[in-house]
Amino acid sequence: MSFPDDLTRYPGPVYLGDGEISATYRPATQAPELTRSNVSVHYLATGRTTGGKFGLYRWEMGPGRGGPGPHFHRTLSESFYVLSGSVRIYDGKNWVDTGPGDWVHVPEGGVHGFRNESGAPASMLIHFSPGAPREAYFEGIANLAEMTEEERAAFYLEHDNIWLPDT
Repeated sequence: MSFPDDLTRYPGPVYLGDGEISATYRPATQAPELTRSNVSVHYLATGRTTGGKFGLYRWEMGPGRGGPGPHFHRTLSESFYVLSGSVRIYDGKNWVDTGPGDWVHVPEGGVHGFRNESGAPASMLIHFSPGAPREAYFEGIANLAEMTEEERAAFYLEHDNIWLPDT
């Protein structure tokens, strides 16, 4: 694969100082920011904390079946890195069984979905670029049943989720 010249070079400097103490440490034992029914989500890095560059979340699923069906995003790319268990990830054509160490990248517009159908817990990292405020989407999902069809449509539009028929 060849890249245009501007993608084979480092971008210009963003930081011009002499170095600073600015790293963030988050212990693995820190409680998740969001827990609902069969899912816990750790907000490792949000768009707000990365200056909009990316978002990174640890998504932990219990043994029950669940996860989003086929959909796509117009404004962001999404990547999945499986940490433990087995996660079925839709690549736009097929549901692929993935396991620890497997990685799937979905560019803007790429159809995807994920599910835990294994009957056992599973966890993965989900990376979004740029760093859209996905936390509001994750937290708002819990209220979908209370929304009207119009409110649900507005919620999905606001959070760049375009749903497709499940396969």
